[in-house]
Amino acid sequence: MENCHQKIIDGDISYIINNDLPWYEFSDKTILITGANGFLPAYMVETLLNLKKHIGFGPTKIICLVRNINAAQKRFTKYKERNDLEWVVQDVCAPIEIECKIDYIIHAAGQASPKYYGIDPVGTLSANVLGTANMLNLAVKNSVKVFLFFSSGEIYGHVDPSQIPLKENLYGYIDPLDVRSCYAESKRIGETMCISWMHQYGVPVKIIRIFHTYGPCMKLDDGRVFADFVSDVVNGRDIVMRSDGKAIRAFCYLSDAIIAFFLVILKGEIGQAYNVGNDEAEIRVTDLANLLVSLYPERKLKVIKQDESVTPGYLKSPFNRHVPDINKIKQLGWIPQINLNEGFRRTIESFLGL
Repeated sequence: MENCHQKIIDGDISYIINNDLPWYEFSDKTILITGANGFLPAYMVETLLNLKKHIGFGPTKIICLVRNINAAQKRFTKYKERNDLEWVVQDVCAPIEIECKIDYIIHAAGQASPKYYGIDPVGTLSANVLGTANMLNLAVKNSVKVFLFFSSGEIYGHVDPSQIPLKENLYGYIDPLDVRSCYAESKRIGETMCISWMHQYGVPVKIIRIFHTYGPCMKLDDGRVFADFVSDVVNGRDIVMRSDGKAIRAFCYLSDAIIAFFLVILKGEIGQAYNVGNDEAEIRVTDLANLLVSLYPERKLKVIKQDESVTPGYLKSPFNRHVPDINKIKQLGWIPQINLNEGFRRTIESFLGL
C-alpha cells in the first residue's frame, strides 16, 4: 500500500455513497471480499464500512480475506477498532473454512499487474482458477445472494481494430502458448467457471470486466505506464517515456469504477458480464504524459523520450488501442463523471498529502 492522504479517500467514499443505489440491500448482511487489501477492493471495503455513518445502516460484518495482515491493517488503520471488520489471513488458493453465514462474495483476489505475468505466471493464474473454485464452492455452501467476479478487459484478446470499442459479446484470439496469456486465459476460464457453477448449482454470479483504473492508493511500482507517470510527478522527476507512446487506453477514476461495481451487484443481471471503464477518457500514452506534466507547471517537469526498454518480468500488452464499449452498463444507470484532469489531479494530490 502506498501512503495516500485520507482526505481524498474520504471525499471519494462520500461521492460513492451519495449515488442513488439501493444500499439497503446490504443491511444486516455479511460480505466476504477476497484480496480485500488490493487497490480496487479496498475502496469497496471502505464504502461498506462507511454506510452506517452516511445513511444509518449497513452490513453486519465485512470479512476481508488477505495474505498480508500487516499491510492490510496499515491500509485500514482508521478502522482498527471496528467490530464489524474481520480478517481471514490466507491464500485464496488454499482450502477455505469460514463458519458464519455469508450473504455476498466479492472475488477480487489476483495479480492484475503485468509485472507478475513473466515472473509468477503460476501464481497469476492460480488465484483466477483455484481461488475462484474455492470461492464458488463457498458460495454454494452459503446460498449467497450475489457472487461478483472481478474479470478484465484482457479477456477480449486480439481483435480487429475496427471492432473497438469492445462490446461484451466480442472475443478475439488468445495464444495459450504465450506466457502472458496466464492472466487473460485464467480470467476467461474464471468467467466460464462462474457460469458453470450458476448452471449446475444455482450460484447467482455477476461479472465485471475492468479496464484501466487509477486513483489514490494505487501501487506506484505497478509497472504500467500510468503508474510510472504518477510516480514521476509525485517525486518531482521528469517523465521518461520508454515506448513510442502511441498506445491508446481509456482510464477510469477509481470512485467511478467502484460505483459501477456496486451497481452491478445491486442491479446487474445474473449470469451477465459488464465492461467497466471510461470510454470518454481515451488518450494516447504520450498525451497522458504531457497532460500530467501540464497539471503542475510549477514543478517544471518535462517529458523525455528514451529507447524502449523492458522491465524484468514485465510483459508488454500487444494491444495498440484498448477501449471498452460501456453501453450495457449505462443501461443500468452508470455514467462515469470524473475526467482525466480531475482524476489524475486527485490521484497525485492524494500521494502528496494536499
